[in-house]
Amino acid sequence: MHAMQYEITLPADYDMDIVRRRVADRGHLLDDWDGLGAKAYLVRERGVHGSPVNQYAPFYLWNSPEGMNAFLWGGAFQGIVRDFGRPAVRHWAGAAYEPGLAAGDPARFAVRRRQPVPDGAELSEAAAEAVREAERLASLDGAVCAAAAIDPRHWEVVHFSLWAREPAEAPGDVFQVLHLSTPERDRLPRGRQW
Repeated sequence: MHAMQYEITLPADYDMDIVRRRVADRGHLLDDWDGLGAKAYLVRERGVHGSPVNQYAPFYLWNSPEGMNAFLWGGAFQGIVRDFGRPAVRHWAGAAYEPGLAAGDPARFAVRRRQPVPDGAELSEAAAEAVREAERLASLDGAVCAAAAIDPRHWEVVHFSLWAREPAEAPGDVFQVLHLSTPERDRLPRGRQW
């Protein structure tokens, strides 16, 4: 599994209905994308759920690097580049994925928490803790799924979870889910990924 996200931060007075219409018109285009476990079309709005910004920030869980590369290099990503400029694309190696207690429910919220792996930390323990946190999040009421991934360049862990209702026990940045494409979610490898 590979996790990926880019963030497009928009002006404070930006009409977020433009992003909503964009997702309503185009979100279905990845509903059958080969190699894609899940794409959550996410927004944050300034002043909502503690967000300091307006932001469009899709988050992806890929089953295969070929699917991710086809998206980035094969033309589909060019629509983002054309409309918003070329954002930096963050990428993390998968550490864990777990379906949640509410796996069959529609995802309405997402939570993303990025945290550094401290200097001097035992890497195997940091990875094991990431796995345990994914398991904990998935076990909570309302969790659709939870994943953990690690960026070994910047030594950062990302925790990502989807929720059927506003999460109470998942710290991090809260996003609204506008659409969820899940062509291969059932093929995402469960549990620890090494």
